[in-house]
This record gives sequence, C-alpha cells and structure tokens, in this order.
Amino acid sequence: MGETASVLIRVSDLKEELVSRRAAALVALVAGLTVYYAAVESLPELPTWWDVATLAFLVIPATFALVYLVLPLWRAQGLFLLALALGALAVVLASAGLEVAANFVKAAAVTSAGFWFLRYFENLGWVVLVAALVPGIDAVSVWRGPTQHIVSEQREVFTALSIAFPIPGEHASANLGLPDVLFFALFLAATVRFGLRPLWTWLAMTLSFGATMALAVASDAAGLPALPGLCIAFLAVNADLIWPRLRPRPEPEPP
Repeated sequence: MGETASVLIRVSDLKEELVSRRAAALVALVAGLTVYYAAVESLPELPTWWDVATLAFLVIPATFALVYLVLPLWRAQGLFLLALALGALAVVLASAGLEVAANFVKAAAVTSAGFWFLRYFENLGWVVLVAALVPGIDAVSVWRGPTQHIVSEQREVFTALSIAFPIPGEHASANLGLPDVLFFALFLAATVRFGLRPLWTWLAMTLSFGATMALAVASDAAGLPALPGLCIAFLAVNADLIWPRLRPRPEPEPP
C-alpha cells in the first residue's frame, strides 16, 4: 500500500512539473513573439526568400507552438464560451488599435473553438473524412469563391479574419485565415484523443503553412489555400495508424 501511494505521489509530482514547464514555455514564447511583433519594422530588411525562411522556420512555428503547449486543455469544459469571450475581446482590442494583442487573442479564440469542435467527432473516421473533404472546398473558395473575393476586393475584412505574421523590416505581413488555425487546432487535438502522433503532426502541419507561403511567393499569387497542405500533412504523418482503424474487420469464420 505504501509503495502504491509513493508511486502515485511521484506520478502527481511529474504531472505538476510538466504543467509548470509548459506554462513557463508558454510565457516565454508569448514574450518573445510580442517583442518580435513590436520591433519587427525596426529589423533589417531581408531579401524575399530570407523573409520566407524567417516566417516558415521561425515565426510560424513559434506561433503554433503556443497551440501545442495548450494542447492538454482540449478536453476542458466551457471552451465554447471561452472562444466567444476571446473573440469579443479580440474585436475590442482591434478597435482600440492594439493589433498585436488582438492577433494573439484571435488565435486563442479560434484554438478554443477547434478544441471544442472536436468533441462532436465520435470517432477517427469523421476526422479523416473532414481532412479529405475540406481541401477541395477551401481550394474552390480561394480560387473562385468568397475567399477570393474577400482577399482581392475586401482586404480589410480578410485582415480582420486572419492571423498576421509580420515580415522583418517591413510594414507588411503574411496572413493565415482563421479557419486554417481552427483546423490546425482540431487536427492536433485529434492526435491526442485518438492516439496518433501529436509532435510529428504539429511539425508537419506547421511546415505545411510555410510550404504554401513559399509556393504563393514562387508563383506570384495573391494567396493560396492553406488547408490542402495542412490536411495532407495530418494524414501523411498518421497514415499507418489511421488505415488499420478504418479498414473493415473481417467477419469471424463460423465454427
């Protein structure tokens, strides 16, 4: 009995240590990103492809590391109300001209919504179905649908409904739509709920955003859909774990 109690205490201490480490990393990342966002226009201007590399390998991964660090909250209660409250706060902050704070709060609001949305997926098959269908819908929307109209004709609306990643030394940014952030959070939380690969999925999905941005720059496009790359990354990293669970099980032979 004494040994069991001792093991339970050690497990509890380990969990508390992990939580404190995540909290410390979260605070450090937020502080570092805040400094970057505040000082970004004072940084040296870089050639275009160095800008792409900076965003793809530093700024975007650092931003989405925040989602990874709060991943244990995916099953928390009240996430829908939290998403609404954070969304309202983001509107207030943006109206007050506090764009950097609004940027982070928007990301937190959509992440909360993604975590909350996952609870309506009863099994892994539903997540895979969404990952298979969403890229086509997103592509049509960006190329011929409402997203294309908003990006080209109503830039201020797109700015409000996106997360900004400022470019070093410039008064400009690369932007990622809020639905992209929502599905990032949903897929990442799904890796925990259904026993997939959270860390590798986070890395692959994060790099997919950088790859999409690089393709947009190379093709001189105003914007490209980010969800196809995101969904491919999620499915590719976990394909060997997903496939056996989706295959129909053979009926047992009668005796």
